[in-house]
Amino acid sequence: MLNGLTVAQVFGDIAKSLSDSSKATTITTNGKDFDIIVEKGEEGSITKDNIKDYKFKIVDMAAAGNTDETAAFDMAEEKDENEDEEKEEEPKKEVALSEIAEIEETTTLSAISRRDHKRYITVSGTIADGYNVGLVSRDAESQFENFELPDGFTLEFDGENETIMESMKQLGLMLALAVVLIYLIMVAQFQSLKSPFIVMFTMPLAFTGGFLALIITGKELSVIGLLGFVMLSGIVVNNGIVLVDYINQLRLEGMEKREAIAEAGATRLRPILMTAITTILGLIMMAVGKEMGSDMVQPIAVVTIGGLVYAT
Repeated sequence: MLNGLTVAQVFGDIAKSLSDSSKATTITTNGKDFDIIVEKGEEGSITKDNIKDYKFKIVDMAAAGNTDETAAFDMAEEKDENEDEEKEEEPKKEVALSEIAEIEETTTLSAISRRDHKRYITVSGTIADGYNVGLVSRDAESQFENFELPDGFTLEFDGENETIMESMKQLGLMLALAVVLIYLIMVAQFQSLKSPFIVMFTMPLAFTGGFLALIITGKELSVIGLLGFVMLSGIVVNNGIVLVDYINQLRLEGMEKREAIAEAGATRLRPILMTAITTILGLIMMAVGKEMGSDMVQPIAVVTIGGLVYAT
């Protein structure tokens, strides 16, 4: 504290003086409110050239007869209109900013952001058309692997890529849960652990077909594409259920295993093909659509069509 002035008092007074305009009052015309703004003239403006000469008015307590030589910051107080006695004006003196502070020109942030009481700065960018945000983010992160940060500093990547990766992680868990639930449902239906296990072998074929379809069409694995794999996991088991269930029926009737498999394959070929083809035809328009927003849903159709074709 110098001359009775604190840092907060100096900052508040200068910040108030730096304001070029202030709201004086509000008038109402035709039911609308209009603010009256008073702007300072050029002679009253503070610049970097004259800020060192800015004067603070303080109360000189020593001149007022106080043995304490410290000064108090001059703050205006409202007086009661009904007050009869007027206080004697206290002696004041002026202190220039250059007397209580060192002034230097430097570069600083326009705003300071804090999170959990810690300062942070955000550096952001936009990916140009034709580039994959995941690949670009991976390359950017690789550039900072050996970057040594000063003590007390941390570096964190955030944005679209992290949001996408978190969503894909959640969808991966959903896919795993879907597989488990499908298996448990089939165990209850077949009353067997082996038959559902055989049916589940259609899923790797379906997922392989889905990935091949993405590669052939030039689509990238995305959150929407993973939704297609979740859908596919429930669709492709239908073919296996139809086939295995009929094989079990033939075996219960006493038919030998190889004959039952051959008979079921020939008998169930038509319904399996009809089921797959109708689903594929229903998704073709979604896969090749060129309307606005079609790019967002195309990966679902592409994955489902590829998985059905390959698995069937």
